[in-house]
Amino acid sequence: MDAQTSRSPSAASGLRSTGYPTKPPLRRFLTDCYEEFRADNSGELADYIPELKRANPDHFGIALVTIDGHVYEVGDSAVPFTIQSVSKAFVFALALEMVGEERVAATIGVEPSGEAFNSIRLTNDNRPFNPMVNAGAIACSGLIYAVDGKGAFERVRAKLSQFAGRELGVDEAVHASETATGNRNRAIAWLLRNYAVLPDDVDAVLDVYFRQCAILVTARDLAVMAATLANRGINPVTGVQVITPHVVARTLSVMTSSGMYDYAGEWTYRVGIPAKSGVGGGIVAALPSQLGLGTFSPLLDNHFNSARGLKVCEALSARFDLHMLNRNADVRSSIMADYDIYGISSRRSRQPREQQILDERHSDIRVLELVGAMNFGTIDYVTRRLASEPPNAPLLIIDFRRVPDITAAGAELLGETLTALGNAGVTTILSGFEGTSAVWAAISARTADPRRLRRFALLDDAIEWAEDQVIYRFGGFTDVKESAHLGEQALLAELDKDEIAAIVGLSTTRRYAAGQRIIAAGEPANSLFFLQSGMVSVKLRSGVRLASLGPGMAFGEMAILEQSRSADVFADTPVACLELPLDSFADYRRVHPETSLKIMRNLAAILARRLVLANAKVDLLSAY
Repeated sequence: MDAQTSRSPSAASGLRSTGYPTKPPLRRFLTDCYEEFRADNSGELADYIPELKRANPDHFGIALVTIDGHVYEVGDSAVPFTIQSVSKAFVFALALEMVGEERVAATIGVEPSGEAFNSIRLTNDNRPFNPMVNAGAIACSGLIYAVDGKGAFERVRAKLSQFAGRELGVDEAVHASETATGNRNRAIAWLLRNYAVLPDDVDAVLDVYFRQCAILVTARDLAVMAATLANRGINPVTGVQVITPHVVARTLSVMTSSGMYDYAGEWTYRVGIPAKSGVGGGIVAALPSQLGLGTFSPLLDNHFNSARGLKVCEALSARFDLHMLNRNADVRSSIMADYDIYGISSRRSRQPREQQILDERHSDIRVLELVGAMNFGTIDYVTRRLASEPPNAPLLIIDFRRVPDITAAGAELLGETLTALGNAGVTTILSGFEGTSAVWAAISARTADPRRLRRFALLDDAIEWAEDQVIYRFGGFTDVKESAHLGEQALLAELDKDEIAAIVGLSTTRRYAAGQRIIAAGEPANSLFFLQSGMVSVKLRSGVRLASLGPGMAFGEMAILEQSRSADVFADTPVACLELPLDSFADYRRVHPETSLKIMRNLAAILARRLVLANAKVDLLSAY
């Protein structure tokens, strides 16, 4: 079965009543593959290791894991079997991590051999052809043994367990059977020792190799291991960084050229997904940035690959066009929106003079909202967009909240661009980053002076900061009043002095310290407030800010229409305000209905302006 979020009975029945499919299409496809291919009894059980002949030829399991950790399982996906040669890819990755690429390359080649996996042949310079044939895999075990000695196998088992996301065991019977009959591998090992590829303790290295091949896995394990490679070394189920992206790229490269034995060329031509097979019946396939696939069926074809597993991989690639060399992407989709702040300001309400400056200088702030994973091509497009529309706005905001990842090449291009913009006098503000963002780390590491970059978690905060810079540069903030007369309140516009005086008489002065909550969501809405000095923020219970207000503005005014508070209001600074109880105001309205009508008209105008602002943002995003 596939791992899914559980639903309540009422929700489930609701879905059934609308005819919504209970199975995602990918699960249905994998189920169809299982039903179709399990009837294929072609192939033979591996017999060169006697214990492998005991496998049940009817076993057939499929598992697929997405890079966000969703698991699909069909058939015998939980049946354990020995990993055999599938281990070679992951042990190669471990060797690269432990001893470095230079030492591995000096010991093992990366060229396809064109021969069977157990061929007793070396290159002209006496190295194994690649780490996916037995000679290369034994050499990898030797490199790990040279570092860890008797602890080498435990290092291997622990690393493969990290890839699988659970502790893996060993089939001791298979290990014993392979040890007793592995004379061909002994010949290979001693040939390697003859050319100083292996250390003196050949038998100990061979035992590491035999044991790693006898590690027990399931089709689900293989899918998680493959998805870890597809996810740049991060296990998508556990979240653990198992291996570095650099090592992943090298591992997938060799899997592509040599992972399917002497069928590797045909595999790349037909399927086009980096993969590794084993005589235990397993196949692992990793499509970068998309999925990991694991299959198990012990019946092998004449290339020693799982016959049913091959069919699943071919069908999946063909049905969904997953060949890694048949990619298509429009770099223009990387920019979700590109705009200045005309009509789309931050949530901070401004004094009339401040708003006038922003209306006149709206083009001084340019905002780019990016979407999707950023790579060389998409960032090149972004940089060309920045360069093709001079003059650059003096304040540039780039929002990354919809960007899950950026490649090293993309970060390099962007870093150079941000450096050049800074040298040209442009202030760049980046938003959408959490404190531990890998995207921010990649960009800042490739910018000449990251201290020149401004960074905010929220786009609205970035826009507000940029607005403050524009207002300050063009004469704003010089006449900010510490206290605002009620006649300046938008809610009380067109009221005469007597009407305003009457409202003041009904109100009580309140003072709040910075950080203090003035209004709590959910409490009765029984008053409204006129802000005289200081700043307040209106926030949802989730913490999302709806608005920032300054002197001369009202808050809690929705109490006129609502029974309970819909948001919290906090004092950002020390605050002074007048609180008008609604019951007192109701008495006043009954005596002065014309005043009430003016206030309701003003409230309608305020709400209309908010709606216009919201629609402007919707219109902007829908244009891209």
